[in-house]
Amino acid sequence: MSAKSLLFSILLCFTLPLSAQVKTVFSQRDVFDLEWVTSPEISPDGKLIVYQRRGMDIMKDRRTSRLWLMQADGSGHRKLTNNDINESAAVWSPDGSRLAFVSSSDQGSEIYVYWLEAGVMARLTQLDRSPSGLSWSPDGSQLAFSMLVPGKELQLVSGLRPPKGADWAAAPRVTTRLKHEADGSGYLEAGFRHYFVISAEGGSARQVTSGDFDHRGTPQWTPDGAALIFSANRVADWEHRFRNSEVYRLELDSGTITALTERDGPDHSPQISPDGNKILYLGYPDKKQTYQLTRPYLMNSDGSGKKEISLDLDRSVSSLTWSADGKGFYFQYDDKGTSLVGYGTLGGEHRKLVESVGGTAVARPYSGGSFSVAKDGSIAFTLTSPYHPAELAVKPTGSETPLQLTTVSQQLLKYRKLGKLEEVWYTSSVDGRDIQGWVVYPPDFSEDAVYPMLVENHGGPIASYGPHFSPEVQLYASAGFVVFYPNPRGSTSYGEEFGNLLYHNYPGEDYNDVMDGVDALLERSYFAEDSLFVTGGSAGGIMTAWMIGKNNRFRSAAVIKPVMNWISKTLTADNYYGYAYTRYPGQPWENPMEYWKFSPISLVGKVETPTLVMVGEADLRTPLSEAKQLYHALKLRKVETALVEVPGAYHFIANRPSQLITKVDHIVAWFNRYRK
Repeated sequence: MSAKSLLFSILLCFTLPLSAQVKTVFSQRDVFDLEWVTSPEISPDGKLIVYQRRGMDIMKDRRTSRLWLMQADGSGHRKLTNNDINESAAVWSPDGSRLAFVSSSDQGSEIYVYWLEAGVMARLTQLDRSPSGLSWSPDGSQLAFSMLVPGKELQLVSGLRPPKGADWAAAPRVTTRLKHEADGSGYLEAGFRHYFVISAEGGSARQVTSGDFDHRGTPQWTPDGAALIFSANRVADWEHRFRNSEVYRLELDSGTITALTERDGPDHSPQISPDGNKILYLGYPDKKQTYQLTRPYLMNSDGSGKKEISLDLDRSVSSLTWSADGKGFYFQYDDKGTSLVGYGTLGGEHRKLVESVGGTAVARPYSGGSFSVAKDGSIAFTLTSPYHPAELAVKPTGSETPLQLTTVSQQLLKYRKLGKLEEVWYTSSVDGRDIQGWVVYPPDFSEDAVYPMLVENHGGPIASYGPHFSPEVQLYASAGFVVFYPNPRGSTSYGEEFGNLLYHNYPGEDYNDVMDGVDALLERSYFAEDSLFVTGGSAGGIMTAWMIGKNNRFRSAAVIKPVMNWISKTLTADNYYGYAYTRYPGQPWENPMEYWKFSPISLVGKVETPTLVMVGEADLRTPLSEAKQLYHALKLRKVETALVEVPGAYHFIANRPSQLITKVDHIVAWFNRYRK
């Protein structure tokens, strides 16, 4: 080899590793390579953590879930089993020697137990339906769970029997239930969910509840193992009192069920104190308003002595967990778009323990996440960031600084140029309130250039965005848009009064809050008044349709899975029974003009903005007919429009990876048609 050739070879060896590490922008194909952490469960002694490792299957176009295990110091990271099927709902036995979990395949879901010391597992069940809400008995000898027990619908006629070999049409389906379908599930099988108990060594499962009532939550065992504490809605007229639930005690030997709460409203998620004498639970007295804070309550184990634990915290709380000494409890709450873990005493004092919980939505930047606590107070949780979805983290007892234990998402994202996130605050022109939002910039952003602004409205509307990683937002930024997503009035995590400002007034001044943010950002030199775009899904689709009916400032819009007509939506959606009085006064036939004046279709005569309309064909929450009302109206008015129907997609239109990608691709393509 010549000296010149040798020099070239040496240079090539140094150049290839460097070029291989050059960062590229986040792209559509990267969605399939995303991984993230959910549902961390720390062992009772705080030494081990099991979690769900989520990802995307490019061949099956599905989200996946596998259980992984590690030491709490980050060592010994490994997959729990050799199975290559979905695993979830892992629960530690009281002594930490075993894990119970649910494994699902095309053949159904079953309960498995894994022995840590032996490293082996066994299937416990052969069930007809999928189990949920696994709960160990205190001595580790039994497991309780919930499962559907099939029932029957009304049969009006017996019908003729077709001749052998004949190809007749299917028999009609008769429905008499108030809730008979659910978005994402379709038509619901008749029957009720009941609690079962099974030996931790396998055998037949014994049904321990009965009656025409659903039992869905995770049951809690009393310390003596003689009873289960649970929440359900076993009241008279439960179908129409659908917001109600109570806390009950079930004696396992006799089957006797006693109601421990009795007020009108949701009382749920009971947690029994370590000594068995007290019960923490969540709820509120139902005032029939749009948004109400979920608060912690305490009662004696027999239901006496009920009281609210006043935390002096104007935020909803969730995920109550007793401390090992029984003097306080851990809980999760959202504040200004971010999820946190706090600790409260039974006297109402509280303090913040962990921030930046979340990162589990992995579509749009919603808050969320979860945590668990060991007996020594160590906290395992999902750690979020604007630049990666959830990773596993732990806050050891006595430590002020959490430790990040995994980097499952960063194997991809450390080689990607991501859009930078900025938090912004501005003033509402309506009443001077402070409104929070976030801006995500294109990866190679320069203040010397001019960029199109893309407004992304969140769903709900009783929900909130936050500073979380979002593949959808990053794809918009990669396409050259500066993305602005605000939390206008009605958003959660800002207190009950702020969230309830949409009561009988939606859409209302939340429109002004969004436009005030747009105007505040337009004061910056890199935005232009004639380069605005707007989109949003569900409630964000409602807001987008409302905005283009109120003004013509946007070059184009993408209205995703909207409600256009509150009268038709309310009486056709899967949750049709839940709107009267909390959203608008009365039922649609009692107060039609009130429903109409808040319907975006009432403004369609003013729309001049080129508008893409998108909806999932299987959407039962904002049915296809709602999107078609907007599309048909714009066609009749000769406004530029297109209707995109996503085959097989339900309301979570980005559930499958390819659906997330095609959703963003269509929005970007539509906006690029009108981009300067």
